[in-house]
Amino acid sequence: MNDSRCGNIDMGGKPVAVDIERLTKSNRNYRTALWTGEYLQVTLMCIPVGGDIGAEVHCDTDQFLRIEGGCALAVTGPCRNQMTCRRKVTEGCAVIIPAGTWHNLVNIGNTPLKVYSIYAPPHHGFGTVQASKKDAQCASR
Repeated sequence: MNDSRCGNIDMGGKPVAVDIERLTKSNRNYRTALWTGEYLQVTLMCIPVGGDIGAEVHCDTDQFLRIEGGCALAVTGPCRNQMTCRRKVTEGCAVIIPAGTWHNLVNIGNTPLKVYSIYAPPHHGFGTVQASKKDAQCASR
């Protein structure tokens, strides 16, 4: 159980112990699935300066976001045009989003935003790697 096999390989289905901070900070992809199981998924994200995740809602998935580097504005609300809860988050902060809550994470810093996300149940396919937000948008069509 070590993190020497990481990189862009989804290690789901097997117990692993990893340095999540190091892996998150070294990830250069918009999204990389690190571990996908039947009931839980961990992804690594890198949001460029001025970029964002994009307003989204997961109807049947709770989500936990942890900021490992950078500065962001976390925005949440009950619907797309009522995301009025806003909070600045920095390294060490977490954002917890219940299923059915609209949310966005906007990079307001001057360095790439480094985040890991935990979805329960999984939201993305096993082995998902998306180099850019545009790649992620194309994959969701």
